[in-house]
Amino acid sequence: MTKRSLSTFLATTFLALLLPLTAMASSEGGLEPSYADIGNRASLQRGAALYMNYCAGCHSLQYQRYSRIAEDLGLSEEQVTANLIFTGAKAGETVKVAMDAGDAEAWFAKTPPDLSLEARSRGEDWIFNYLKSFYIDETRPLGWNNKLFPGASMPNVLWELQGIQRPVYGEAEHGAQPHLESLELAKPGTLDHEQFDRVARDISAFLLYVGEPAAMQRESKGVWVILFLAFFTFVAWLLKKEFWQDVH
Repeated sequence: MTKRSLSTFLATTFLALLLPLTAMASSEGGLEPSYADIGNRASLQRGAALYMNYCAGCHSLQYQRYSRIAEDLGLSEEQVTANLIFTGAKAGETVKVAMDAGDAEAWFAKTPPDLSLEARSRGEDWIFNYLKSFYIDETRPLGWNNKLFPGASMPNVLWELQGIQRPVYGEAEHGAQPHLESLELAKPGTLDHEQFDRVARDISAFLLYVGEPAAMQRESKGVWVILFLAFFTFVAWLLKKEFWQDVH
């Protein structure tokens, strides 16, 4: 076997082993993949706007500054101030909520959590599926429940966009509680299924970025690092060949 055919065989074998592992990881836990992409700046900009309009009223991002969002997402401080800051904060401050902590505890039984590290803790696919899994439940204090996270105390703040879903239960066995099988759309929202998927994907991508802002720079520089290493390897091979050409 020649060196070229050997390298081709090794590369093919590596990809054959890698692809099933990738598919397994993406489908782990039965989660629908979000395909959130922090390299898609337009998606991150939409996600930032959606988060500030629908989520930031209750959930802070205490490790993220508005100025950093502006820098990474290609926005000016004027654009961020006009479109993303609704609490009177300065561009250099971190993302905090305007809601009083005492009111939050009275309304929700506890202060809503900070979401700075939510994507690192649960993953962007979990966030994507969570946002899509709300359904109406009259037994809950706020009238909502979540298929992925049963007993969630958070209301469905995106219901006007998604619409109202109702649970579909399977048959109960041996006196057990009926199993929640799926959700059906009882009342359409202002967006269709694909449009709402994009909303959930954009928010997931934004929280993925917030969890590790440096990942954007790391991924953009990674290509150049790989190219440098490839060039360095080639130069080292030429040096080795020149050094050993007279050695038998």
